[in-house]
Amino acid sequence: MLRKLLGLKPKASIYSQVMPQTEGALELTYLGTAGFILKNKQRTVVLDPYLSRIGVTELFRPLHTNTALLKKYIPHADDVLIGHAHYDHILDAPDLCKQTGARLIGSKATCMVGRAAGLPESQLKETAGREDIACGSWTVRGLPSIHGKAIFGRIPIAGDILSPPVWPPKLLDLKHGLVLNWLVDTGSLKIVHIDSADFIPQELQGMKADIVCLCAIGRKYRPNYVKEVVALLQPKWIIPCHWDTMFTHYENEPDYIPSVDLAGFIEEIKAVGVEPIVMPMRGKQWFKVNN
Repeated sequence: MLRKLLGLKPKASIYSQVMPQTEGALELTYLGTAGFILKNKQRTVVLDPYLSRIGVTELFRPLHTNTALLKKYIPHADDVLIGHAHYDHILDAPDLCKQTGARLIGSKATCMVGRAAGLPESQLKETAGREDIACGSWTVRGLPSIHGKAIFGRIPIAGDILSPPVWPPKLLDLKHGLVLNWLVDTGSLKIVHIDSADFIPQELQGMKADIVCLCAIGRKYRPNYVKEVVALLQPKWIIPCHWDTMFTHYENEPDYIPSVDLAGFIEEIKAVGVEPIVMPMRGKQWFKVNN
């Protein structure tokens, strides 16, 4: 499906060439949807993990996490950062924190979800953004943002979560709450994660990044999406995310969202002088900046 989307011949690779693993490099794993693992020898930070990938027909029942997949693919985490509290960004996070002892870091809505799932207060870190949070030798900062109008020109499942929802939750229980982009500073690399189809330019101003993980859906809903992100953050690399339907099983090849012009997205990234890196689900890349 993705080969057809990008206009490639059947045997042509749709993905960017893997950078070689080198000593001291940051390992980045793409989990599908908006999920990533950022890892070096000192720290493992997970962003928006969603491996359960619940099928369309199951979405209107209570939503359950696939704990076996989490154990298999994310055996360790120190901190789990959540961009917003929709199910495809937060559902798996509490179980991941239970399994690994990681902190769940995010908005009030995120922490309410953590409480509903039974996480102790010691594993919850609430932020309204604009504060530096120490993650070992790394620092993370939530940058207040807005959710894109991604469903028929409207924000899906809008609103906040002001008390713990029922657990397991239903789809409509998980409203987005405060949306946060994340700046992760490892000391040698800065990564900005934009997990929704919009952003607030003033909140990104002055936040230079080496890598931007950028929601591919945004290109359709926000004019000059790529150009403005690049002007603000001046990244070396952009990794498209949130281009798959999130319904196929995690261990299968994902289907793409029909409305996402991934090929056009990649060409726009190239046109503004930034290297796009298209990663497969479960794929890894290594990054190192020589200071």
